[in-house]
Amino acid sequence: MRLQLATWPEVTDYLTTRRGVILPIGSTEQHGPSALVGTDAITAETVAWEVGEALNVYVAPTMAVGMAHHHMAFAGSMTLRPSTMIAMIRDYVVSLSAHGFRRFLFINGHGGNIPTIQSAFYEIYEEQRATHGADAPDIQCGLVNWFNSPPVVEAARRYFGDAEGGHATPSEVAVTWHAYPDQIRDVPLDPPVAPEGRFTDWRSLRANFPDGRMGSNPALATRELGTEFVALARDHIVKTQADFLAG
Repeated sequence: MRLQLATWPEVTDYLTTRRGVILPIGSTEQHGPSALVGTDAITAETVAWEVGEALNVYVAPTMAVGMAHHHMAFAGSMTLRPSTMIAMIRDYVVSLSAHGFRRFLFINGHGGNIPTIQSAFYEIYEEQRATHGADAPDIQCGLVNWFNSPPVVEAARRYFGDAEGGHATPSEVAVTWHAYPDQIRDVPLDPPVAPEGRFTDWRSLRANFPDGRMGSNPALATRELGTEFVALARDHIVKTQADFLAG
């Protein structure tokens, strides 16, 4: 159920009975020496495609670059300004709402995106109120962070304990290995579990976490666990968001 693989008559037919659409959103940023810079976009997209198939709901093209200012001291990282990201989310929603979509579920793979996504929702709502008043279409936006789904959190704690960490986690790396098994990297990690701590900006993150990992040991990931995490996230989102997407 990928929107970009549909024709416009098929989308028109879809909108005669349904109003929901899923929008994967992630980031393109470093994930330590052994994980892909596309991890946050890949994981969101992988889970979103599974949810779309389960619910027979279209999945829009992935927003693959997000709010990653704090990773910009590492090569390959990309970031949007919050204002740019808000405008992008607004344009996605307004474009699709023009055709009749009304329920927009964002499946997010990057914690740094959360405040900006939530701000974008209220920018959209206020624009609709100010422009259309009581005649504004009933647009509703929802946000799910797949990595915070309770079954995923519980499984990560059971398998990895404190080595799950906060960035370049074995759970998210495992999902990328599930999605792209030909892209698995075997890179020595020293120390195996990265240090924990705080940072303020891109410079302090690089200084405090030299290889990019934060409290994690991604070497604990396996492709099989990635398959399990995807299924856990899919089932939780299907259970909790089906009514929302149905409108």
